[in-house]
Amino acid sequence: QVELKPVQLLSAEDHLEHSLAIERRRIRLGYVQVFQKLMQESNKEGDFYTCEEKDAVSTEHTHVQSTELVLPPHANHHGNTFVGQIMAWMQTVASISASRLCRSHPILKSVNMFKFWGPSFVGDHLVFNAIVNNTFHNSSVICLNSPFTVEVGVCVEAYNCEEWIKDQQRHINSAFLIFNAVNDKGELLTFPRVKP
Repeated sequence: QVELKPVQLLSAEDHLEHSLAIERRRIRLGYVQVFQKLMQESNKEGDFYTCEEKDAVSTEHTHVQSTELVLPPHANHHGNTFVGQIMAWMQTVASISASRLCRSHPILKSVNMFKFWGPSFVGDHLVFNAIVNNTFHNSSVICLNSPFTVEVGVCVEAYNCEEWIKDQQRHINSAFLIFNAVNDKGELLTFPRVKP
């Protein structure tokens, strides 16, 4: 790794953007702590969330897996896969996963906690796993009547030919994609509640 020089702040706008970047970094780092705390709490016996409704759809019906081969047009001059290419493949599997729940073409609203854990290269097989995590009425209220938003989790694993034979995957990326769906009149469609 190369140590970067500090940036020179010349204008009031530079100072504002610098402060905002510090705050965004603090929030990103906070996500990790919140996530770890939730994982610890959910591992306690009998302490997990379920939406027990007769019409709830099992999340296993929304699981989608796709495999892509990284070719030279998908990579930069170092042979590393373009971030945008991986994001496009992630959006495709997440969209299919969400569509299995809403039976329509969902619209991507946001991407949360997009994190690269390692690189992938030309010749790698990338395996994308997507599944619906939950449906929401809005971003802060879980499992109300008529949820309008769905969160899909996507995990990306990479294999080169040798790793593929040995089934030794490299976890290179994960993210949460948030979708809405609309009808022909542009009205928001509701998603069924899900049962994890």
